[in-house]
Amino acid sequence: CNGNAHGITASGTTMTEGRTIAVDPSVIPLGSRVYIEGYGMFIAEDTGGAVKGNHIDLCVGNHAEALQLGRRTATVYWVDHEEVV
Repeated sequence: CNGNAHGITASGTTMTEGRTIAVDPSVIPLGSRVYIEGYGMFIAEDTGGAVKGNHIDLCVGNHAEALQLGRRTATVYWVDHEEVV
């Protein structure tokens, strides 16, 4: 849940499990593609009040899945930066 009933991200896209992550745009600009070890490739499409500094939130299918995933540490690679239109 990104606090928006329609699942619209800060960049204007629709949240999509397996694609969308929330980032601190002062660390990773919106539109950037990132690879998260153990999870795959994602696009920085959203922000959040608790997403500050070196913290990323993965978009998952539901609240129960988010709770099951919990908090973890992972290595993140900034692959490139593409402007979100």
